[in-house]
Amino acid sequence: MAGGWYFFLFVLLISSLALWEFYSFAEARGARAQRVAGTILGILLSSAFIFARLRDLILTNLDRFGVSVPSPSMSQYFLIILLIGVPAVMLRELFRGGGSPLLNIGATLTGALYISVFFGCLIGIRELFVPEDFPMFRNFQLTGVSVPDEVASTVYRWGGMTVLTVFGSIWVCDSAAYFVGRAFGRHKLFERVSPNKTWEGAFAGFTGAVLAFVAGKTLFLPYLSLAEAVLCGVLVGTFGQMGDLVESLLKRDAGVKDSSGLIPGHGGVLDRFDSLLFVSPVLFFYLDFIVF
Repeated sequence: MAGGWYFFLFVLLISSLALWEFYSFAEARGARAQRVAGTILGILLSSAFIFARLRDLILTNLDRFGVSVPSPSMSQYFLIILLIGVPAVMLRELFRGGGSPLLNIGATLTGALYISVFFGCLIGIRELFVPEDFPMFRNFQLTGVSVPDEVASTVYRWGGMTVLTVFGSIWVCDSAAYFVGRAFGRHKLFERVSPNKTWEGAFAGFTGAVLAFVAGKTLFLPYLSLAEAVLCGVLVGTFGQMGDLVESLLKRDAGVKDSSGLIPGHGGVLDRFDSLLFVSPVLFFYLDFIVF
């Protein structure tokens, strides 16, 4: 799977579409979200997860003109965007009429954080597979401090396969939960939110996610131990189904069956990627702070 700016733009596209669907939910409940401002804020927050490339691009171009500027860290950049963006949304509400300012601001900021930042964590996962972040010397016999280009390419390719394994694990989880739930489901999982989901289906989805990630580790991801692959599957099987329930809660509150009609027969972007929204942050932190 291509990474870098191509993957960043792909995630920006699906996250922006999902964000507009979220704002439609909010508008169905009477809020008037700042769609454009929220989307811009979401894009800027998502760009923090590709900050190393963004910083190099900006600094390289500034150097051509002899301009030198301070370079913040990724976390500082994220905080700067947040500390500017949140007051900007609030101040803009001073000049808008109609609706509740509290609801409008709340919907705008919640969408940017829930949709854009959580999707941004998927970019973060893809960008962890570089020599600066990946445990190179634990996985390769290297001499000296430099990393050969072919080794760096191999690691970055593992990043693409990791993202594909996440997608595959979520798909297996959803499919197993659906088919087993329909055939054998007897005990309701969360009837108030999603009356068709059952504990039997949830357990099947959980098991499928674990098996899918173990299969991905065996075929494509040699950097993971068996225990780490199992735990990744556990995170997908648990948090993926939580994300599905949360989106069902939002749709039920908005009084809609699908997040949109963008994908004929399959609903909207949120309907397809609701599980990924909850999976991406926990996997990002697990890989970054535990595995790596």
